Amino acid sequence: MSKITDHYSRLQISLHWLMALIIIGGLAMGVYLQDLPLSPLKLKLIAWHKWNGITVLLLFAVRLAVRHLQGAPALPANMPGWQQQAAVWGHRMLYLLMLLIPLSGWLMSSAKGFGVVYFGVLPLPDLVGKNADLADLFKNAHALLNQLLLLVLAGHIGAALKHHYLERDDVLTRMLPFLKQR
Repeated sequence: MSKITDHYSRLQISLHWLMALIIIGGLAMGVYLQDLPLSPLKLKLIAWHKWNGITVLLLFAVRLAVRHLQGAPALPANMPGWQQQAAVWGHRMLYLLMLLIPLSGWLMSSAKGFGVVYFGVLPLPDLVGKNADLADLFKNAHALLNQLLLLVLAGHIGAALKHHYLERDDVLTRMLPFLKQR
């Protein structure tokens, strides 16, 4: 079990914002790639997109370990129970999606017969053999999971802003310590 602490560490804050940038970049790149005709540019961007996903997987493992070791601050005591449950399940969904989205992309790539070579140097093993039906399944799963991520992120960001501007508590300032509590 993770422990309760009174603040996030600098490492936790850094991992949060680094992963936010990488994940948003990966989402944007994935959307851009969809309508791009096959070209050397598209192939290069697909490789970058794969590197992005593997980086998310690696940072996810680090983040999970850090969260377990360092804990997390308790939710505000005056937060209604349903909001506490929404926060807990929202964070669980974010963590699950940080795992499933890159894995579904890696599975799709493997099933299409295109390997993943991390940063063009480290070939990663195929997770499944080449199979067109599986490739379609994993492609659809990857797209659906990314759409779900957009919804969960909207809720996450919306809740953080609500806490800062309406509730005037320290929820957002725990991840953005330079902000003044309102």
